[in-house]
Amino acid sequence: MTTSFVPEDDLLLMRLALQQARIAAAADEVPIGAVLALDDSYVVAGRNQREATVDPTAHAEIVALRIAATHAGTWNLSGATMAVTVEPCTMCAGALVAARVSRLIFGCWEPKTGAAGSLWDVLRDPRLPHRVEVRGDVLADEAAALMRDFFARRR
Repeated sequence: MTTSFVPEDDLLLMRLALQQARIAAAADEVPIGAVLALDDSYVVAGRNQREATVDPTAHAEIVALRIAATHAGTWNLSGATMAVTVEPCTMCAGALVAARVSRLIFGCWEPKTGAAGSLWDVLRDPRLPHRVEVRGDVLADEAAALMRDFFARRR
């Protein structure tokens, strides 16, 4: 468990993302949840829905980005903060860059597919036109436990 200070707003967003991950698990989806705060008063939520929608792009982050962009009336989500329970993959990291999301906080690291610093670091690549501020290990133990329990039940 990390001992560094985490702002209360980041903890609140991560707790909301964990709720979405639990909903995904109950629907037999990989338990990843995401929330995106557009401003002080509007938060959108997403969770993995690949099985339900038969859509390989229906990752929690993509679902939340689609809802947020529709609500905002623009693809440019500058100033937004996303919280996701697991380090984003390359597709999701690329979408965060393309949407100009300002900050990402995430729970547990994903060493096999993570693109926020473990396997790749798409979000802070200086060759891209936008960089995202990244903070990992926020409620990481809870996020990792959801993943571990989900896959243990599937074996």
